[in-house]
Amino acid sequence: MKYYHKLPIIAATMFVVAAAGARAQAQQPATRKEKAEINQPLIDPSDTVLLLLDHQTGLFQTVRDIGITELRNNVVALAKAATIQKVPIITTASEPNGPNGPLMAELDSAAPSAQFVPRKGEISAWDNEAFVKAVRATGRKTLIMAGVWTSVCVAFPALQAKEDGYRVYFVTDASGDPSEMASRTTVARLAQAGIIPASANAVMCEFQRTWRRPEAAEFGKLYPLVAPNYGAVAESYQRAQAALKTASK
Repeated sequence: MKYYHKLPIIAATMFVVAAAGARAQAQQPATRKEKAEINQPLIDPSDTVLLLLDHQTGLFQTVRDIGITELRNNVVALAKAATIQKVPIITTASEPNGPNGPLMAELDSAAPSAQFVPRKGEISAWDNEAFVKAVRATGRKTLIMAGVWTSVCVAFPALQAKEDGYRVYFVTDASGDPSEMASRTTVARLAQAGIIPASANAVMCEFQRTWRRPEAAEFGKLYPLVAPNYGAVAESYQRAQAALKTASK
């Protein structure tokens, strides 16, 4: 009985010691691996899968928030950049034999190694077991999505994949919606859910990371697709260099 009056002091002391230990543990510097797992600020191609969702010729006719030529060029550039970096590409179509039409033909040459997963009427690709199984089989945890429509064919699987523990990006200018309002609403919705918006140009740059790599020239050929004015810059530079060589002879 004589120790009962000390119990509050003992409990408080134990709480202080435990709290100090927790703070000390939290202040320990994270290892390089832990830092990479906690915060990977840029896309890691070795952990990434590119998912191209419903880029169908019939659906293209409903897109109003981006020009169709620009949209198709950005999709091709993404597919080619992923191919250069050996990033797995999975494509799918909601119903290629219906009014939505077949996948854009350019993907055959831009991504010859892409895996096509047919669906059985599911609006969200993530509701298709074969599609999810194909993604899981890659063993990768970062998903880059693009598709038509952004508000449906991209948004639904993006939200579902995020819930399943994936890090998810969506490429705004390699996707299309029936209106600018639908697109803006979707960007806000997905961003609030922790899904990361990006442009085709940014994704390509994150894949490349440096011009000091063997495939630099292959990447260089892709930038005029996503930034035609940059193609003009490169052309004028090449012409200027050729003129200097001619003048120096």
